[in-house]
Amino acid sequence: MKKILIIGSEGYIGSRLVDYFNLLNYECHGIDIGYFRFGALYHPKSFNNICKKAQEITERDLVGHDVVIHLAGISNDPIESLDPNRIYNPTRLYAIKIAEMCKKLGIRYIFPSSCSVYGIGIGKLDENSETKPQTGYSLNKVQVENDLSELADNNFSPIALRLATVFGASPRIRFDVVINMLCGMAIAEKRIVLNSNGKAWRPHVYIEDVCEAIRCCVDWNYDKGKLLVLNVGRNENNQRIIDVAKLIQKEIGDCQLEYMKNITNQHEMKLVQDRKVQDGVDKRSYKVEFEKIHSTLPGFSAKWSIEQGIKQLIEDLQYWKLDEIKFKQREFYRLQQIEYLWLTKQFEF
Repeated sequence: MKKILIIGSEGYIGSRLVDYFNLLNYECHGIDIGYFRFGALYHPKSFNNICKKAQEITERDLVGHDVVIHLAGISNDPIESLDPNRIYNPTRLYAIKIAEMCKKLGIRYIFPSSCSVYGIGIGKLDENSETKPQTGYSLNKVQVENDLSELADNNFSPIALRLATVFGASPRIRFDVVINMLCGMAIAEKRIVLNSNGKAWRPHVYIEDVCEAIRCCVDWNYDKGKLLVLNVGRNENNQRIIDVAKLIQKEIGDCQLEYMKNITNQHEMKLVQDRKVQDGVDKRSYKVEFEKIHSTLPGFSAKWSIEQGIKQLIEDLQYWKLDEIKFKQREFYRLQQIEYLWLTKQFEF
């Protein structure tokens, strides 16, 4: 069985992925600095995890592993007053430094990227479509992909997985991603508040399908000597935000659908407010094509529809007794937590 190292093992995807691999009896280790450790919906099973910054990882940390899954990074758009380069350049540098060490040591490298690199698009966008990143976060993903493409050769074949917008339960769930936020709000507050008019299109993917895609990449000895880019999701899960909100409203029942711009007390909405939405309009709108991953990645099939995933997420949140206090815990919101750590000098860019 292959030995796996997950860098960013205590984040949203990482903490679910650790449980996923352990359940399947893979030998799985982790590295994480622990910035989101206390934002726990429920506690994952214990495993071998090293508390360390990604910048400080050395060859010694990597030796003996067959595959590295690099999840570490700034996972939302940063503090407004800071230059995005100051924030994202370090994540680019350590992503490639770790990739270079993997290449030297003969370790396979999987980089979870994002469909947000498409930004704005007409029609369904595939892996050959032009990227149009609209945020520093998305641009960072494109830059790392480009660096990996240059690093690839006959001895190093990295994979970049462009994830659709992920949703679903995890030990360290994020409530700052759209479906998780709307389901959490509907359960905890009996209302759904949209940051925008809801007309923007997004591709969505359930977290179990993400874990399965990564597992399939781990089991597949891809060796074509170039970066392989795969969109992760399913075509049916391209939906408008307003239509997703109405699905959640129908499933929950007794909750109101509201719009952020109509909320009188904006301060109370600060935690869930998307700073990238201006005047009730989200300019990021795109549909993504997911045929390639189903025809290329051995054994993979994205099985979860949005409807199935929402039903399961609601059931999970109710099981873990989500309430308003828990829903508004700062650690479940990545940008707000990073800002807090930065302002209290517990984090440096």
